[in-house]
Amino acid sequence: MRIVAGCDVGSLTSKAVIMSDGKIIASSIIKSKARPWESAESVMNEALQKAQISMNNIAFCVGTGYGREKIPFVNEISSEIACHAKAARWLIPNARTVIDIGGQDCKAIKLDEKGNMVKFITNDKCASGTGRFLEVMAKVLGVGVDQLGELSSKSKNPITCATACTVWAQADVIQHINDGVPIEDIAAGINTAMAARMSVLAGNIGVEREVCMTGGVAKNEGVVQALEKILGVKIRRIRNADPQIAGALGAALIAKEKLGEDK
Repeated sequence: MRIVAGCDVGSLTSKAVIMSDGKIIASSIIKSKARPWESAESVMNEALQKAQISMNNIAFCVGTGYGREKIPFVNEISSEIACHAKAARWLIPNARTVIDIGGQDCKAIKLDEKGNMVKFITNDKCASGTGRFLEVMAKVLGVGVDQLGELSSKSKNPITCATACTVWAQADVIQHINDGVPIEDIAAGINTAMAARMSVLAGNIGVEREVCMTGGVAKNEGVVQALEKILGVKIRRIRNADPQIAGALGAALIAKEKLGEDK
């Protein structure tokens, strides 16, 4: 089997995945730089170092993400929708609904029984249903965005975010802090607000089991559990890879198909 790779240059983070013989042999996640091509080169170099190979060893590389047009070393580019759908079926073979929350957009994708995409919807007009929303709220709370899920699990009386607007929600959070509301209750309210926003998008395509989440927010159990409660479904957790690399993984799987190695 030849070695393939996928590179996902996102607005907040960039990811790279290297595969051989149908397995992930290396992956990397970095904070995106101002210039997309620099992000791509940095994250791919890091993955190559982990795999102990050079770019010359890569038989085919596919790029995706908002910066995909600026990646200098890819053989082809593909949409984020296609890549996340492809990765979801590889990670959760029976997946029929894929929910992806990216840094500055969110997506809901419906697949048929064979894994073909039949419907999708995206929201890139507002930060309230994106990773950026959580990043802003975490900064106001003075915690890392990766701490929001753990904090919300300790909540006894979650707040209710009265608005879906990031700007107004930020003002609400500041008011709650000033009122002495426990930080874990605020975190729980933030996660529920995110889930509520995402549930509307998912509802518009019609949620079918099995449901899985991709993207960095999938690692926030507070959001995942709140979304399960709102949608009334069990969301399958991705255990065999970091859900944040799904876009890059899907790109690598597409690269594999381009070489005729789709088994």
